[in-house]
Amino acid sequence: MSKRSVCVFCGSRVGSDPAYLEAAQALGSRLASHEWRLVYGAGDVGLMGAVANAAQAAGAETFGVIPTHLLEWEVGKRDLTNFIVTENMHERKKVMFMNCDAIVVLPGGAGSLDEFFEVLTWRQLGLHEKPILLLNINGFWDPLVGLLDHVIAQGFAEESIKAFIQVVDSVTEAEMRLSQAFG
Repeated sequence: MSKRSVCVFCGSRVGSDPAYLEAAQALGSRLASHEWRLVYGAGDVGLMGAVANAAQAAGAETFGVIPTHLLEWEVGKRDLTNFIVTENMHERKKVMFMNCDAIVVLPGGAGSLDEFFEVLTWRQLGLHEKPILLLNINGFWDPLVGLLDHVIAQGFAEESIKAFIQVVDSVTEAEMRLSQAFG
């Protein structure tokens, strides 16, 4: 069996709750402990940098993808196992998605939401069956789950859309779900 890869979408900032940073670091370490490769946005700032640095420190392979226009802003982390520069955000998401077996979404902003909704939409359309985990640290994603409930209640999606995501409250639970998914 080939090595599994986990794509992590997360913020280029650390956020206001120290638990977000702790979760990013713990996730990076746990990926390494299973010899899972980290696939992520190749930044060396915020939660992105934290998950990558922890994964590297624990011996994980790292696969980073960054668009040219963010090389400076997100401080492109060039010491990764694989470092890929794309022309734009669309290519970045596509390359990240194509090189992973599962997705974990840590707290983040508009970019993380964009990434989440793109892979959720692709799943809804039957374009993939990869697990999508929302790592709901201290209830960060509760408003998003509420929004999905609202979208369903208002008739814009079927209840089944919620089956495409797994909301987990801890890195330990995410690790368990990934282990189950990977067999």
